[in-house]
Amino acid sequence: MAKKANTNELGVAGIGKLLLQYSVPAIIATAAASLYNIIDRIFIGHGVGPLAISGLALTFPLMNILSAFGAMVGVGAATMVSIRLGQHNRRGATQILGNAVMLNIILGISVGLITLIFLDPILYALGASKDTLPYAKEFMQVLLLGNVFTHLYLGMNNIMRATGYPRKAMGITLTTVATNLVLAPTFIFGFKWGIRGAALATVLSQVVGTLSVTIHFSRTNSFLHFLPGYMKLKWPIIRNIISVGLPNFLMLISASIVVSIINISLEKHGGDFAIGAYGIINSLGNLAVMVVIGFNQGMQPIVGYNYGAQKIQRAIRTYKLTVLAGTCVTLFMFFMAEIFPRALSAAFTSNEELIDLAANGLRINLMMFPIVGFQIVTSNFFQSIGRANISIFLSLTRQVLLLIPALLILPHFFGLNGVWLSSPVADFSSSLLTLTVLQWQMKKIKKL
Repeated sequence: MAKKANTNELGVAGIGKLLLQYSVPAIIATAAASLYNIIDRIFIGHGVGPLAISGLALTFPLMNILSAFGAMVGVGAATMVSIRLGQHNRRGATQILGNAVMLNIILGISVGLITLIFLDPILYALGASKDTLPYAKEFMQVLLLGNVFTHLYLGMNNIMRATGYPRKAMGITLTTVATNLVLAPTFIFGFKWGIRGAALATVLSQVVGTLSVTIHFSRTNSFLHFLPGYMKLKWPIIRNIISVGLPNFLMLISASIVVSIINISLEKHGGDFAIGAYGIINSLGNLAVMVVIGFNQGMQPIVGYNYGAQKIQRAIRTYKLTVLAGTCVTLFMFFMAEIFPRALSAAFTSNEELIDLAANGLRINLMMFPIVGFQIVTSNFFQSIGRANISIFLSLTRQVLLLIPALLILPHFFGLNGVWLSSPVADFSSSLLTLTVLQWQMKKIKKL
């Protein structure tokens, strides 16, 4: 019964206390994972070479595509579980858990194998050159073989957090990060396995994470756990999971298309090192974004539960507090990028050309970063209350309708700086649109 109380408190405890309780473990987990990616790139940059950073940067869009399927199932299932628990429908939440696991297994294996078969043409289409292709290929071959573990680990970890175990979810994530941090330098520097060693360390750490979350949901004393007969796929449940998780899927797919266009444009206007510079910029910006996503993950069960329980004002207060927190995070990264761009870039490589490109790009690319937190949190808020269509619209507008045209137009006038300038132009425009949609939707939500 104690575990059930952990979910009931979402409707009665103080908002600030709840947001910290659920966000801090998520932030530690997401930030630690992002820091690992940064440290991993530092290991690769110093242990393999600057072209390896460029090769790794080329894999970003492909990894986003792979993550899109896992995020769709994981976030969709976690949101639906929160809403079902707010409705005191524990049986329905258990069915969602079982269907999410089976869906992740099917997608993880099938998507990984299909991508592995067509890996070379995919990487060339993403902007690989004869110099960077070997690095990108070696990394992705290993990662694709372990794709199913990535899906299962991330999906079940999201559901664990939504069922009242944010600290345990954080602990499992930290365990995978620690495993990565031990194995990566061992494989890269000790065994001389190069970029394949970095990929193998990632896969093995996610195997550890998958085993941990599987053990949790196999125990009968867990508030939500596996039950016989609840693993059978049911179309109504799958449809709900996919529809709610679709914004994350489309956002990551759109991000993959955008990064591909960026890489192709960077290859044209700056060469392989410009792609490596973007890899550095993307890693640093992603650190702040992952902290904001940690706040979103803390917000999601609180908003979902209270919205399901018809406690609308509590849901709105949670959203406002999360916006404030997210904005503070992106504002801090903005100041770091503007004041210390060269020092941040030099941490990844000792190559002066790459440092110069990354430092210049960092200052331009993060010009509008202070308002990015508001846009990310607001899009996630609509998803948390089941209004997936609004979240999809806001995500796609930024990634497709605004950013892609900027990437196609601005480089013609400003060259390489035009590529860097595209993101702040899209961020500013999409934030204005998000504010307009928010004001319109809030009137409807408050009437509930």
